[in-house]
Amino acid sequence: MSASTAPTATRSSRQRPAGSVVEVSVSGAPRRGLASRLVSRLGSGTVQVVLVLVALFWMVPVIGLLVVSLRSETDNTASGWWTVFLKPAELTLANYQDLVQNEVIMRSFLNTVYISVPSTILVVGIGALAAYALVWMEFPGRDWLMVAVVGLLVLPIQAALIPISQLYGALGVFGSITGVILFHVAFGLPFAVFLLRNFFAGIPRDLLEAARMDGAGEWRIFRRVVLPVARPALASLAVFQFLWVWNDLLVALVFTSPEAAPLTVALRAQLRQFGTNIDVLASGAFLSMMVPLLVFFAFQRYFVQGVFAGSTK
Repeated sequence: MSASTAPTATRSSRQRPAGSVVEVSVSGAPRRGLASRLVSRLGSGTVQVVLVLVALFWMVPVIGLLVVSLRSETDNTASGWWTVFLKPAELTLANYQDLVQNEVIMRSFLNTVYISVPSTILVVGIGALAAYALVWMEFPGRDWLMVAVVGLLVLPIQAALIPISQLYGALGVFGSITGVILFHVAFGLPFAVFLLRNFFAGIPRDLLEAARMDGAGEWRIFRRVVLPVARPALASLAVFQFLWVWNDLLVALVFTSPEAAPLTVALRAQLRQFGTNIDVLASGAFLSMMVPLLVFFAFQRYFVQGVFAGSTK
């Protein structure tokens, strides 16, 4: 059987027409590159332990700030914050009770809220309207307007401080909360329009055309179709804008008066007497840090969706 089979196979191979394609199957997995091997090893237990240790190392200043804010001024002066692990009885909420009764800190905290919330709402609202117009509405100069928006992204804030100060002085809003809000809105809109315009451009045109066939106008399409779809992008923009405004110091130093100063300016003023009011600085700084964290975790789900929007199909 084997002797008669071999010649047959040989003859059939010799009778194969010239120019025919012979398919050859190669078994075995393809070779993996260095980057692929590194990514696959990131899920190992050793790497995860190392990442946890690195995260804990980066959290040491935050933990130290929290501990200092929970110790009295005498204890903070006598020893380092790490000694609290041996003396947990030193922890107290007296600093936060005194902080609530501190008129300057509480007024600056409310000023920060009065500045951050309107600045965020106005930037998100105006930016969404402008991005919708740049994507789905036809009008002369639309492309040049988008070029101007991109150009404004590279304009540094420092270049506008002196001219806007002169403008605010002429308008009578220098040193007020209104002036700070207008500044943050003006410099937050270019990024907002750029971010939302790219997101709106990915919305299927058929979705909007179907709404127009049903008799919906531009305003109704914007409210009922575009805004629900763009919720992750809007949440991401709101988080970015709120963090920028809440942690701002430069603009507040230039454009606010002592009565309208936000929390960052008030804490900076306390640094002049650092040795005698470290308890106020620590508790105030931790309070200033906790509010953005709460905002981030409240919008975390939408924020992650907005950051990864468009990265996968």
